[in-house]
This record gives sequence, C-alpha cells and structure tokens, in this order.
Amino acid sequence: MSNTSTPAAKIRLSNLALEGFRPFFLFGALYAALTILLWVPWYLGFLHVPTALTPIAWHQHELLFGYVPAIIAGFLLTAMPNWTKRKRLTGMPLVLLVALWLAGRVAIFVSEKIGLPSASAINIAFLIVLGLYALREVVASNNTRNYKLVGVISLLAAAQALFLYEFFCLERVEIAGRLAIAAIILMIAIVGGRIIPNFTGNWLKKNNPGREPPPFARFDLIAMAVSSLALASWPAVLPFDDLTSFAGALMVLAGILQLIRQARWCPERTFYEPLVAILHLAFLFVPLGFILTGIALIRDDGSFASAGVHAWTSGAIGTMTLAVMTRATRGHSGQALHAPVSTVLLIYLPIIIAALLRIAAALAPQQTMLLLPLAATCWIVAFGAYTVCYGRFILSR
Repeated sequence: MSNTSTPAAKIRLSNLALEGFRPFFLFGALYAALTILLWVPWYLGFLHVPTALTPIAWHQHELLFGYVPAIIAGFLLTAMPNWTKRKRLTGMPLVLLVALWLAGRVAIFVSEKIGLPSASAINIAFLIVLGLYALREVVASNNTRNYKLVGVISLLAAAQALFLYEFFCLERVEIAGRLAIAAIILMIAIVGGRIIPNFTGNWLKKNNPGREPPPFARFDLIAMAVSSLALASWPAVLPFDDLTSFAGALMVLAGILQLIRQARWCPERTFYEPLVAILHLAFLFVPLGFILTGIALIRDDGSFASAGVHAWTSGAIGTMTLAVMTRATRGHSGQALHAPVSTVLLIYLPIIIAALLRIAAALAPQQTMLLLPLAATCWIVAFGAYTVCYGRFILSR
C-alpha cells in the first residue's frame, strides 16, 4: 500500500511576482494598517512625520492615492487577463511596478526633505503607468467594455495631480479630494454592479435556488447615469453656493436608485455565506454615502458632509476592497470560496464597525476623542488580520 500525500505549499517571497494581486494586496493591506497606526497619534499631536503635507492632507492622500491604487492594480492585473485573454504581468515588470508604488509612498513620507514637487512627480508616475498598461491591454484585445475603467484610472491620476497642486499652491485640497472620491465610488459602482450580481447568482444556483439577480438592464443604466451626474456635480458646484441644493437633490436621488438597484441583487438571500454577503454589506455604504452627502449639500451641514465622505471612504472603499481581496486571494490560491469564522470575526466585523464608528464620529464631533481611536483600532485589526491570515496564501504557490 503506497503512502502518498500532497506536499505542503511552500511559502516564498518570490511567489509575490507570480500574479498582480499577490504583492499589491499584501503590501496595500499592510500599508492601510500602518498609515492609520501612524496617523491617529500624529493627528492627536503625539508625534511628527517628515512630510510636507498636513496630517489631514497626508491621511487623505495616502488613502486615495496610496492604498486605493494598490488595490486597483492588484485587481486589474489579476482580472484583466481573464477579460482580454492576454498574458498576465509577472516577474520583473511586476516587481518594477510594485517598486514604483513603494517609491511613491516613501517620497510622500519624506517630502518635507526632498520637496513636494519631486515627491509629486514620483507619485503620479504610478497611476500613469498603470493607466497606460490597462489602455494597452484593452486596445490590443478590442475589449471596449473596459474603456470606462481606463477612464476612471485617468480621472484618479488627474485628481492626484490636482490634489498636490491645490495643496502646494492654494493650501487646500477640497476639489481634488472630492474628485478622487467620486472617481473611486464610480469605479465601485461599475465593478460592483458587475461582480456582485454575478457572484451572488453563482452562489444561489448552487446553494439557495430561487430568485436570482436580474441581468444589467435599463434601470441599472438609469441609476448609473444619475449617479455619474451626481458625482460629477459634487466637486463642480463647490465654488457655486446657489447650485449646492440641486447637487444635493441629485445625490439623494442617486442614493435611492442605487439602494433599489442593490435590492434587485437579492442581498437578503446571501447571508449563509459571508464571502458573498460582505459584498452586499460593503456596497450598502455607496447609497448611504450618496444620501448623507446629499443631505449635507441641501442643509449646508458639515457634520453630514464628513459622515458622507467617511461612509464612502471607511465604509464603501475599506469594506469593498477587503471583500474583494479576501475572495480573490482565496480563489486564486486554491482555497475554498467560503469565509471561515476567523475571516468574519477578524476582518469583516472590524471593518464594518470601523466604518460605523467613523460615521458616528462625524455626526457627533464632541465624541471624536473616543470614537476616532476606536474606529482606527478596528481598521488596523481588519487590515492587520488580512495581512496575517491571507499573507500565507499570497506567499504560497
């Protein structure tokens, strides 16, 4: 009788160069945890960072143009070969792209010493290179469906350039910050509208037969058109006080439409599988952000404005990226498409609590000293747990 067994997977750093999701998800999650671990004591006045940016500006920049582009890169470099049927980016070209992203993080961190213009040039290079790569793949494969994603990457790169220009020349970053958040939320609405109904339908067919999400239809098109118009109006009306109520009404309408759109994807039928349910919970922060931001514009209310921003950033961006990262990592490393208890308790639950606490801190600013550290702790736990629990899958072949 033979005594054979499957050899254990070997953990090697060289495995990071096998696929795009491996280095960008791992380093992105680690960076998301470390930036908040550093930012909260810095914001509260306990330490100093050698950057030319203020604490708030650095926090915004490194989430919107540091963490998010890393996750976008990891997702696109892994998904795009399936969409275009072209070769994956691996080996030294992938290593160089990761190095360019890391160089941007270091440059902004020490920009007080090297100067913000030099740090800005290094930072913008990453999104430009990523956008050109995506454009080449889409054009070469005539994959016209994904030109919109190339457009969103270009919009994010433009927002980063404007962000650094606004801060350097005007000492504010409000228009650029809104533009960046709008671009990212638009990407979540586009990609989420593609993958959430698809993953939900696939799971329901196997595990809970019955009502399934309908295919993309006219209602989805209307919801996306109104949402795009609302997101475009948000930074555009900033200098025009008399148009903010109109933009606010558009935001509320977009939020309602996105909420109805999501209800059509059967979210209530997925709670037996957290790996699917978390996608729906993450997307729920998209309409919430629209509605809170709309109320803020109509009422000229700073608390609601901050709550809307953090519903989108801590909520939609933080939760959706972790939802996609856990699913993609499991799927591409040969793991079962099921979220174990450790993933639910250490990643999903903390990130949702972090988002809710951050929204609460915006609506109750008098409780900031209590709620902000609690939200930060939950954020760090969620991304730290992904790094530890999923890092072994990323580094294994």
